[in-house]
Amino acid sequence: MGLLAKPLQLNTADVGFEAAFTARLHWSADTDAAIEQRVADILADVQRRGDAAVLDYTQRFDGLQAADVKALEITQAELKAALDGLPAAQREALQAAAARVRQYHEAQKKASGESWSYRDEDGTLLGQKVTPLDRVGIYVPGGKAAYPSSVLMNAIPAHVAGVQEIIMVVPTPQGVRNPLVLAAACVAGVSRAFTVGGAQAVAALAYGTATIPKVDKITGPGNAYVASAKKRVFGTVGIDMIAGPSEILVLADGSTPAEWVAMDLFSQAEHDELAQSILLCPDADYIAQVQTAIDCLLPEMPRREIIAKSLNDRGALILTRNMEEACAISNRIAPEHLEVSSSDPHRWEPLLRHAGAIFLGAFTSESLGDYCAGPNHVLPTSGTARFSSPLGVYDFQKRSSLIEVSEAGAQLLGHIAAELAYGEGLQAHARAAELRLNPVPPMRDPK
Repeated sequence: MGLLAKPLQLNTADVGFEAAFTARLHWSADTDAAIEQRVADILADVQRRGDAAVLDYTQRFDGLQAADVKALEITQAELKAALDGLPAAQREALQAAAARVRQYHEAQKKASGESWSYRDEDGTLLGQKVTPLDRVGIYVPGGKAAYPSSVLMNAIPAHVAGVQEIIMVVPTPQGVRNPLVLAAACVAGVSRAFTVGGAQAVAALAYGTATIPKVDKITGPGNAYVASAKKRVFGTVGIDMIAGPSEILVLADGSTPAEWVAMDLFSQAEHDELAQSILLCPDADYIAQVQTAIDCLLPEMPRREIIAKSLNDRGALILTRNMEEACAISNRIAPEHLEVSSSDPHRWEPLLRHAGAIFLGAFTSESLGDYCAGPNHVLPTSGTARFSSPLGVYDFQKRSSLIEVSEAGAQLLGHIAAELAYGEGLQAHARAAELRLNPVPPMRDPK
């Protein structure tokens, strides 16, 4: 018998659905204690020894020999050469994807990323000043696979936001550099790039070394060591999010070819064994068709072992009473990727409140969003879409409040502030406000 992929089949009408559903969703984000301790040691060592520690760990973990960390930097000329050396079709696809991602984030900046202010009736100015971060670090995975799309999705919104320096780190085991990753860095506007990965790369970006500059924020996905390191340096620098395994949830009304939906489930399952692929559908016959398609298509997949384990351990095909119930369950899951594979997706979209990205209609495969649709593919996972957003221009900006109180405004606000400050027992606060009043009232006795 060949390799089988049998996602758990559930029915919301069954008595045991809730327990089985909850068990299938469960995933622990807790990091192994040994990893946590190893990461803590690496961070402390890089903070203490800087370049020397980075060099040691890069040689130890990636087998990359270099005289110093400066030798691990990829020059702008090398990035440009990588772009020029790509096959024409690949180069054009990369540039087209970058253009769409940039266009989307330019629109995002115009919608929400501009400074604003107004004056009220007494002439007081109130507003908000939006400024970009000075320097950010982007982590690009480079162990099991190469991810040029991650370069675009992290660097382009930072560039659009106005960040002056974008520092890329990417592991290159045994010194093997992926030309497409380097070309993407050239297209996306990366300022400097280093062939360093793992917890040591996160530490170098967070604390700075003689060669690798300290950044204000670190974005980008990585393995358990990278995730643990990002958690530990948060506060010293900002981070985007702690990403869990990839997820896809498909809401289907049975109108999309079953083979399309099966392949969409595969598209996340092939990431790794912990990825989760779920189908919600009110049509039992259609669910059976999708399972048949899974059986037929799996042998063709180069990563079929990973797909099979992901679907067997974490996948689910769930029969719902109707599409309304499917939408309600989707909101409970708050998936990273949500496909509404329906003949009328806009009927259901208003019911969907929680998702990293929503893909509407049969022709909108999640993979298009991963590479070239335009919106960012760095998305909240593990239910965090309930309170988190995709990576965007706003992640590379900060906001300062603007307050300019007029003389007339001080007469009104001063009384309010002083009264509240005396109530809190903060006489200096109160007096600072009262000194702007005309006439200045006498100081009150502490209460």
